Amino acid sequence: MPREHRHRRRSTRNLVDLVFRARELSIVAALAVLVIVTVGVNGNFLSEQGVKDIFLNASILVLLAVGQSVVVITRNIDLSVGSVVGLVAFTVGDFLAADHGRGIVFAVVLGVAIGALCGLVNGLLVSFGRVPALVVTLGTLYVIQGVDHYIAHGRQINAVDLPPALLSLGNGTVFGIPYLPMIAVLVMLAVGYYLRSYASGRDFYAIGSSPEAAALAGVAVRRRVMAAYLFSGALAGLAGVLWLSRFGTVVADAANGWELQVVSAVVVGGVAITGGVGTVYGAALGALLLTTITSALVVLKVSPFWQQAITGALLLLAISVDRLLALRVARVLRRRNSRHGS
Repeated sequence: MPREHRHRRRSTRNLVDLVFRARELSIVAALAVLVIVTVGVNGNFLSEQGVKDIFLNASILVLLAVGQSVVVITRNIDLSVGSVVGLVAFTVGDFLAADHGRGIVFAVVLGVAIGALCGLVNGLLVSFGRVPALVVTLGTLYVIQGVDHYIAHGRQINAVDLPPALLSLGNGTVFGIPYLPMIAVLVMLAVGYYLRSYASGRDFYAIGSSPEAAALAGVAVRRRVMAAYLFSGALAGLAGVLWLSRFGTVVADAANGWELQVVSAVVVGGVAITGGVGTVYGAALGALLLTTITSALVVLKVSPFWQQAITGALLLLAISVDRLLALRVARVLRRRNSRHGS
């Protein structure tokens, strides 16, 4: 009987994995179609500089989407990531402009620490304060923006005030590959491996599937949710440092509104907003798809308004597909269970 139960669980997991692997492949197919159509209209779209810009622009969004995925998998959400990026970019830039002796390591440590602190506040309020995640992170979004504007006092950070080593991180390459995409890919692979291969990583999926069942199984639900927010905040802090190194010039409202792009990338990438399913690889592909759409619209000289409209349409489509897939999987599982029962 236990062997039969294990076999059934393994079969269920394989079915869900197959469904969402197909979802990720569909994003790759959509990317290919988008690129082919755009190149057909403007052949310069896939120039060396064009491809480099797409991956550079996608890198920061990929980092934020990876962190957001861990939160969404636990059936929560973090709307404060965009404001964390802005706060970290300006604060770290301010420190570095005041003292050029502080290098990249200081910038990364400070940025990650500020982001982790913001994530810790979110995690404590959601997991231990039992306040709905939407309410908490919407509130901290505005609080962090307010702190950012207070620190800035209308000033801006200029690239000439920053250490050259930091700017080279955002725009330099190794063997022709920019640093930023390499960092984003390494983080994505490490997080994906952890979630898939470690019991503590699979706990996040268990919480998203059913917090009550996870608690009964001995999972420390509150601590795991807090860890998810802490991790999301830390990655947003790293993204803020990379934003500073990429653009050099930073004002108080940097990355304003990016939280919606991040959530869209995650959901379009197959991470169900209801929690429990999805991968960081899909979220990264979703981020790359949205970035490519933006670049394609610029090349095609389409109004920026349509970028928001297309992003919204993709978000609605992704949520609808998630719901249909969930119903389909549930139907198949019921059929299998009824066969085993009989």
